Parts: sequence; structure tokens; C-alpha cells
Amino acid sequence: MIRRIRYDDIDFEKYRHCIETSCQRKFYAERSFLDISTKGNWEILVYGDYEAVMPIPFIKKLGIKLVINPKLCQQLGIFSEEDSVDLNNAFLDFLTKNYVVWYYGFNDVNQFSKPLKQRNNFLIFPEPYESVRQRYSPKRKRKLRLDQEVTDNSEIIKNPDLAGVQAFIRKTGLGADDKDLEDFITLLSDFYNAGSLDFYGFYYHQKLINLIAVYHNSYTLALLGTYNEREFVKLSGSSYLIDKVIENNIEHKIFDFEGSEVPAVEEFFRGFRPALRPYPCIQYSKKQLLQQVFVKFFRRF
Repeated sequence: MIRRIRYDDIDFEKYRHCIETSCQRKFYAERSFLDISTKGNWEILVYGDYEAVMPIPFIKKLGIKLVINPKLCQQLGIFSEEDSVDLNNAFLDFLTKNYVVWYYGFNDVNQFSKPLKQRNNFLIFPEPYESVRQRYSPKRKRKLRLDQEVTDNSEIIKNPDLAGVQAFIRKTGLGADDKDLEDFITLLSDFYNAGSLDFYGFYYHQKLINLIAVYHNSYTLALLGTYNEREFVKLSGSSYLIDKVIENNIEHKIFDFEGSEVPAVEEFFRGFRPALRPYPCIQYSKKQLLQQVFVKFFRRF
């Protein structure tokens, strides 16, 4: 039997154990990540005695609870020791019948009996760095060979001054309006202050020209942001930063590129020759959201 458990009533020890022993294990579902990314606005669905769990993040608009993955949270879904299509179907049915769903991303292990929309993600799994680098595309390998003048006048700084990092993101952040950009800056800063994220800056002639934000835990590194000065894009500082993080960690941790719906960004990620790991999701338009609200409202009467 599946039941809803609100945040204050969650047995977080049982929840942690379920996530850590699940075959779908993802850092997005950990309490430390969700508490920051949702500002505490999440609850869970539970099967049995925490034999399977499903985190449910939400926002409230006009008193209506809307289910939506928070910013920077790509995959949630069902977590259990073995992935079960029947159990996953039951969770999906409970979700759509009892919540107003705007967008929900499941994880790349979850399977369902009916087709759901798929989105792409890219992962590099742990193995020796030399094996990983050998698979890079010829173009990516060329980009990583810096000119001698660049080598002589550049450096990588891990976790530079946070105020400078925030200003750089404001200056170079593309594809987001002012509010969304400030939300991203706040989230990245909160993860950094919690000790769960590192910033890596590429400096050329002592000027910051590239920056990446990398979330980390004991088994995963996730690229949560890439920011570049457009006039220096040909120097390939972002490629160099990502490669160095991979070099220093890939033998023991997954590197998660986070995927992208932007073709140019996806092409950039593919240059590192990661494994494609699509994940299912459900997404509804604003019109469909209103239809859900009306249907669930009239069910009460």
C-alpha cells in the first residue's frame, strides 16, 4: 500500500537507508539536496515500511500545491532495492490521481508499462582517467591542448571569492531571466555554504574567464553550471576545467553532466564521450494544469 507522508512525519533514517540501498540511487533524492533545493517544500510517498519511496517536491500558488522538480534537480522518481514496473506504475498512478503535477522527472532506472517522455542525460562512470580520456572526441582532445602562451598565463583556482563568483554568474549567465538567474545564484551559493559544491575558475592574465559549479557527494560529481566570458570562448577554459575535475575524481565517482535541451550544449557534453542515460518524465502545460485543478476540485463533491 502506498501512502503520503508529510515532511514533519518522515522517518529520515528509514528514508536515508532506502535511498542508499536502492538500485536507482541518486544524490537528488537525498535529504541534504532536497532541503536546500526545495527550501523544505517536499514530502514523500512510501510503499510498505519504507521498502520503496518517492520524493514529491512542490510549490504553492494561490493555495494550490503544484508538484514540480526544483531548479537544478533533474531526477527523482521511485527508489527501491529492485526496480519494479508494477510498483512504479502504482506510484505513478497515485501521483497523478492525488496531486496537481506540473513537471516531474523520474530517474534513469525507473521503467513503466506505458511510454513517457524521455529526456537525455550524460554520465561518465568510474574507471581510470586514462581510459576515460582516450574516448574523448578528437576535437575535445585538441581543445585541451592549450597554447604555450595560455599555459604560461593561466591558472585554475578552486573556490575563489564567493562575491566575485556571484558577480561573474550575473555577468555571463545566459538563457535565464533575472529572477531565474538570481534563484540559481542563491541555490549554488547555498550548496557551496553547506559544503556540497565547489566552484572552479579558469583565470587568464589574472582575469576570471570561465567558471564551473560542481556538486559533490561520496559517489557523484554533478555539473550544475558552466559560465564563460564570450570573448575568450576559443581558449576552451571550460573544457579544461571539466577535464581536470574528471581527472582528479573519475576513478571513484560518477561524473554527471546534467544533460541539456540546448543542442550546442549537448554537443559540447558529447565531446567527452559520456554514456547516454535517458530518463522519463511527465510534463503538463498551464492549460492542462488548470484542467487537473478543476477535476480534483470537483472530485471532492
